[in-house]
Amino acid sequence: MKLSEFILLNEEEKKCAVMNKAVALAQIAYPETIIFLFQLDSYYIEAYCNKADKSIDEYRILPDTNAISHYLEAISINDLIN
Repeated sequence: MKLSEFILLNEEEKKCAVMNKAVALAQIAYPETIIFLFQLDSYYIEAYCNKADKSIDEYRILPDTNAISHYLEAISINDLIN
């Protein structure tokens, strides 16, 4: 799915696309929110999930790996090297 197509989807269609077509890569937990990082084709999507009611409050599109550097820095590769 092209980025321009994803942008035009309504919230329910975005949820369906992320759950069925995207690959989950990482997550960051905060007291009230969990941010899930997904890859869909050549772009990345953050899904901001409300811990209290488990709803998705927002989708943010990250166009390239520069935008996800804070996720990459948190991934330990020590087990892969040894």
